[in-house]
Amino acid sequence: MKDQNNFVENLKKLNEYEVMYDEYLDDITSNAAVLRHKKSGARICVISNDDKNKVFSVGFRTTPTDSTGVPHIIEHTVLCGSKKYPIKDPFMELSKGSLNTFLNAMTFPDKTVYPVASLNDKDFANLMDVYMDAVFNPRIYEKEEIFRQDGVRYELFDKDGEIEINGVVYSEMKGAFSDPMEVLRNNEMAALMPDNTYGVVSGGDPDVIPSLTYENYLNFHRRYYHPSNSYIYLYGDCNMEEKLKWLDTEYLKNYDAIDPKSEIEMQKPIGKMVKQNIAYPSA
Repeated sequence: MKDQNNFVENLKKLNEYEVMYDEYLDDITSNAAVLRHKKSGARICVISNDDKNKVFSVGFRTTPTDSTGVPHIIEHTVLCGSKKYPIKDPFMELSKGSLNTFLNAMTFPDKTVYPVASLNDKDFANLMDVYMDAVFNPRIYEKEEIFRQDGVRYELFDKDGEIEINGVVYSEMKGAFSDPMEVLRNNEMAALMPDNTYGVVSGGDPDVIPSLTYENYLNFHRRYYHPSNSYIYLYGDCNMEEKLKWLDTEYLKNYDAIDPKSEIEMQKPIGKMVKQNIAYPSA
């Protein structure tokens, strides 16, 4: 393992970045540092060690104000093709053909993350590129049908039948809301945190998802999927300086730092006992 001082000095030679914090992590025998990309404002955590299973993640603070499920729908749809990879489903192609040891994307109440891992250097570099292009250059602005496919759409299967609501996320959340614990948890959070993002359902409430418009969906991506609102993570046995240079050249240098206004407000004290009667599915 490299000396921490040498590790940090090499990072400081990268003029595009400034080192905000560094520490040697004894528990995992790793050199660690947090950097800021000067032009775009992106934050990057690098943890260098001898682990051959290299990890990359790009994440964003996503703070919805309603339960339309917009961060969840964006998580699905940015992986439906991008500028460099204009195919229908790059994620499935990676699932089938990549040498990855981990490949996923996850929506939380206050963030959305896109982590990958691989033992193979070439495969790892490719995974990084596919994911970075997906989050910053998705095809969602060119193809509204991507939103309709994974978000919400109206279908008529029979001329005499009823119009049905469909969509990948819509169907997924209908399944989630069939779980009594999910319904109770969502209502509990809405009662405890009525004034911030934790009081809404980031994954989407099936009763609310149909109200999401294509315009609001795109505006959410424009606002939150910016390097200034991102946190990038690199871990393992790889050339960190080389990876950081690549991130700058291929993506980060194309952006100027902004204030994404994604901070989460503290919930004010409720001040009194809250009682609710909630209906939930029995099975």
